Amino acid sequence: MPRRPALQPALLPALFAALLVATPAAAAEFHGTPLARNGSYARDFALTDHDGRHRRLADFRGKAVLLFFGYLQCPNYCPLTLARLAEVMALLGPDAQRVQVLFVSVDPLRDTPTALKEYVTNFHPSFLGLYTTPQATPQLALDFRVYYRKVPGSSPDAYHIDHAVFSYAYDPAGRLRLRLSDSLPAAEIAADLRRLLATH
Repeated sequence: MPRRPALQPALLPALFAALLVATPAAAAEFHGTPLARNGSYARDFALTDHDGRHRRLADFRGKAVLLFFGYLQCPNYCPLTLARLAEVMALLGPDAQRVQVLFVSVDPLRDTPTALKEYVTNFHPSFLGLYTTPQATPQLALDFRVYYRKVPGSSPDAYHIDHAVFSYAYDPAGRLRLRLSDSLPAAEIAADLRRLLATH
């Protein structure tokens, strides 16, 4: 499994206070962690998809969106997450047409558009790979409060990347609603998405 980042204990209260806004009722409604709908982070992006089209969150209005950050050479979390989300799509049946999975690369130096497309669509034909320039990736991760860190390997090209292991879920109006742990099973993710879809 990917290593979680070591956080300074003094930063933990502020981090969780900023990210999590869950009331008892909201927590009971969803399996994922409810987030503030008026938060100032993870609200939009300007990225390129694996077919070369410029994308913003508004492009997927009317759909629930699942977004997570990773990279193609990730040994475990990324393929396991994509496989789980493919299972979610199967569980949703016809509702899957109203769900969009977005895989955002934190390794644009190695994750070429062609490789991204081949990788994500191998799990489900509707999945999209997104990326920006290597120079813009750190700010993108900061805007989404997503941790990642390049870990040197035996050669300049043999590095791996420690990164966050959760997904964001947006409702069909484009509002950030949930933080989904990597431990959630497909059935619980599917149930959360049905609740989001039922509101629109």
